[in-house]
Amino acid sequence: MKTLSHHVLIFDNNCPLCKAYTGAFIKTGILDRQGREAYNSVTPQTCGLLDMNRARNEIALVNTKTGQVLYGIDSLFRILAHAFPVFAPLFRLSPFRWLMKKLYSFISYNRKVIIPSDTTHDGCVPDFNMRYRRTYILFTWLATSAILTTYSQLLAGVLPPSRFFREFLVCGGQIVFQSCVLYFIDRKKIMTYLGNMMTISFAGGLLLLLIMGIGRLCGLHDPLAYSALFLLTAGLMFIEHWRRMRLLGIHWSASASWVLYRVILLTVIL
Repeated sequence: MKTLSHHVLIFDNNCPLCKAYTGAFIKTGILDRQGREAYNSVTPQTCGLLDMNRARNEIALVNTKTGQVLYGIDSLFRILAHAFPVFAPLFRLSPFRWLMKKLYSFISYNRKVIIPSDTTHDGCVPDFNMRYRRTYILFTWLATSAILTTYSQLLAGVLPPSRFFREFLVCGGQIVFQSCVLYFIDRKKIMTYLGNMMTISFAGGLLLLLIMGIGRLCGLHDPLAYSALFLLTAGLMFIEHWRRMRLLGIHWSASASWVLYRVILLTVIL
């Protein structure tokens, strides 16, 4: 594995994921110790070479010798191809590059709803992209619905088992319900809110997946235990919802309506 010298990666220092993988590049020697700079504190020399607007959306790699700048997936492929030359032919394949570029954009444009930050002190906020936001909401909607369908089978005896279509309607119903609430609270933040809400739902689904995996390993079959763990997960989701609303400057009533929808839903199911 070779170190890529005389290159600087411009990363979003308010994004934990960006900090993690660029830090890993430094620690493993893929980049040298001066191989990254935070977007919010970039040096004047580097700033003069960058398209600062594009660098908010796509991580930039600056060649400090030639002044060449690569953005997004091209910058990551340049780093990885130098460290692992065996993968270089794969990185040159047009279908693979197209797919990875779409995946990169999907994550990059939604990174602030995946892990939000205080935008008043964050200069590296990506542009809003409606297509990628809708795709993100649809992806998390489908994934969460599938997980809840599986988990509902473990609650038999406490709650009636569910099917995918019902869970899909339940998740979709909350999207509509909360959209109506946000329309009256702060309509300009509807898509930002929905992105954050669906991140919370998806994170809760992933936690339920972990619970199911551990439960199978331990031979747990008690529906009451799974019900209690489901309520614990819902409680953690509420805490995260409240935290995000404060961070985003959205009125607390959005959290109250989030709970209200679930109470109404539980009453209907029972």
